[in-house]
Amino acid sequence: MMEKQELIPHLFRTEFRKITAVLCKHFGIAHIEIAEDIASDTFLLAVETWTYKGLPANPTAWLYTVAKNKAKNFIHRSDIFGEKIALEIKRASLETEQPEIDLSEQNIIDSQLQMLFAICHPSIPPEAQIGLALRILCGFGINEIATAFLTNNATINKRLFRAKEKLRAEKVKIQPHDKSTINSRLGPVLTTLYLLFSEGYYSESDDIILREELCEEAMRLTSMLIENEGTNHPNVNALYSLMCFHSSRFAARKNAKGEMILYHDQDESLWNQELIIKGIYFLHEAAKGNDVSKYHIEASIAYWHTIKTDTKEKWENILQLYNKLLQIEYSPIAALNRTFALSKANGKQEAIIEAEKLNLVTNHFYFTLLGELYTNINVDKAKENFQRALSLAKTQTDKHTIQKKIGRLAMHTSTSSLI
Repeated sequence: MMEKQELIPHLFRTEFRKITAVLCKHFGIAHIEIAEDIASDTFLLAVETWTYKGLPANPTAWLYTVAKNKAKNFIHRSDIFGEKIALEIKRASLETEQPEIDLSEQNIIDSQLQMLFAICHPSIPPEAQIGLALRILCGFGINEIATAFLTNNATINKRLFRAKEKLRAEKVKIQPHDKSTINSRLGPVLTTLYLLFSEGYYSESDDIILREELCEEAMRLTSMLIENEGTNHPNVNALYSLMCFHSSRFAARKNAKGEMILYHDQDESLWNQELIIKGIYFLHEAAKGNDVSKYHIEASIAYWHTIKTDTKEKWENILQLYNKLLQIEYSPIAALNRTFALSKANGKQEAIIEAEKLNLVTNHFYFTLLGELYTNINVDKAKENFQRALSLAKTQTDKHTIQKKIGRLAMHTSTSSLI
């Protein structure tokens, strides 16, 4: 059985988000803070009570009961809710029953999905949507969110406060959505989940556990969309497939010292085959529709990267997929990645010409790629590009990776001079 000191943080992560989402739905989006406060007070009472009286027979049921009681007590003693809650109580009393706070499994799932669509309202900036998702739907503390965004608590608090105020001003409702609303709002929801996953997978934070949890939460929420009939769309399956393929290489991406291991140096035996198989399954599910989204293309690219062996077929397929991706949605990073695929498919000389056209002079990945492309072709240019990449790199991990490349280049140069 899980020890008490492990159980409470675990339950906070898994149950805080459920309680908060249900209470947000019950009270309305204007009262998010009240929902968060009641959920937080529930866990504070758990720490105090369980420390002295021991764990209850069913800790989760205990939390739900306390949360319900605290919410009911708040409704009775507070005037904040005005007519809305007063009318609810009056109507309930006429029906000889109090309005029930429904913490059933199905309502928890429905509340989280409805809350996800609410916080992905187009009036809210993407970084604030991610912050709200992490806080309300994933149970992350302000410290953890600040760490994920490489900023401080004050910045996150201000960001979340402004987002909540905007939701109030827009009078966004947490409610079931019809087919047309789902179709119009699913795009922003998937963008938020994609960015949330990317924040974990490409995070510059040194906290490996936090990075993995961000990805796991993005996958959990995407999985909920798949399990819901109304939101189980091909592009959702494609996004989940992409997440599975990327997550499969998590264990191989860093060494024991926390240093980044590039794709071609990764130990393939550390790749998670179960996640790769899941990725293939959901990529097949994604193919059942008529539309092709950027998630379909990126998932297909990620699939080819689960085949470690370099073959002409592999890199020609990846190159063609990048060509399609850039037609669907152009981005400088995708163009840069296409250039690497071009070098593998058609050779470095052609790739250098295409890469230099991009002129991404503020991006250290751009100069790192040029350094790689010029290696074995022009050592001086390779070194010059690696040095420029080093000057632009922001994290110690990236700087260390580039320094290792410069070191290898110097070693190669000195070895060549002896031949």
